[in-house]
Amino acid sequence: MSTTDSSTEHIKCLIIGSGPAAYTAAIYAARADLKPVIIQGMQPGGQLTITTEVENYPGYPDGVQGPQMMRDFEAQAKRFNTDVRWGYVSSVDFSSAPYKVVVDEEKIILADTVIICTGASAKWLGLESEQRLNGFGVSACATCDGYFFRQQVVAVVGGGDTAAEEASYLSKLCKKVYLIVRRGEMRASKAMQHRVSHTENIEILYNTEPKEVLGEKTVEGLRILDRISNEERTLELTGFFVAIGHQPNTDIFKGQLDLDENGYILTKPGSTLTKIPGVFAAGDVQDHIYRQAVTAAGSGCMAAIDAERYLAAAGLH
Repeated sequence: MSTTDSSTEHIKCLIIGSGPAAYTAAIYAARADLKPVIIQGMQPGGQLTITTEVENYPGYPDGVQGPQMMRDFEAQAKRFNTDVRWGYVSSVDFSSAPYKVVVDEEKIILADTVIICTGASAKWLGLESEQRLNGFGVSACATCDGYFFRQQVVAVVGGGDTAAEEASYLSKLCKKVYLIVRRGEMRASKAMQHRVSHTENIEILYNTEPKEVLGEKTVEGLRILDRISNEERTLELTGFFVAIGHQPNTDIFKGQLDLDENGYILTKPGSTLTKIPGVFAAGDVQDHIYRQAVTAAGSGCMAAIDAERYLAAAGLH
């Protein structure tokens, strides 16, 4: 690590983000002597810090609370002397190497490699009750949390493929699934529409808008509005899944990297390579299909190995 002046720092490997992808990348990069620096971002630990019980990550046979799991990841990264810093990346310049990254709008880091692990944020309806009960019956991931609602009644809101897939997945676990579609039709593919409409324990409610998630400490029901009759009623249920999409945290990379139509970073198939040599992307920021902690961690490992190989080939390591 070297400094060019009092406000500029030159490092081998900068990791942006602090979820499973970022910490796993740090563990591998640190053990490869890349002396990685992590900039944690505005939500240290990522989406898992707003998750309660995690039961599907290997190595935790009794399950683990999401925030504790992220503390464990961070501790393991620090064990190998990863430099973990609080702050946020306010801008980047990938036009020439070493790459310029501005932290907190004032600190300049020049990095030989950059691993982007900024993740994706679930889109929410904007209900106060939805946020208050997030993690206590409200979820944005059926694959993550559906197991906790076995033989219970739940609702999924959304009209696209994601909502249809979530409802289909939950129908195998739950007694009943309400699929709440705010418009008069679904946007999901015909195949997915056919699947949910022919699943016996899925009831599709069109032209229906969720108004309030009911319950003090856990979800007890959902107040909905029929947009045709303008009448409200209450569904008795214990789980509410929001499936209206995710927003990748890629705004600062627009114009610098290739993004797909939804804003996810495009990487070379089978790798974490972006169009800029030495810049890599891992985790949910480039994965809109799986979006699991374990797959994010796996791609973080890939990114660190890709970064090490790039540095070696460039004679920088």
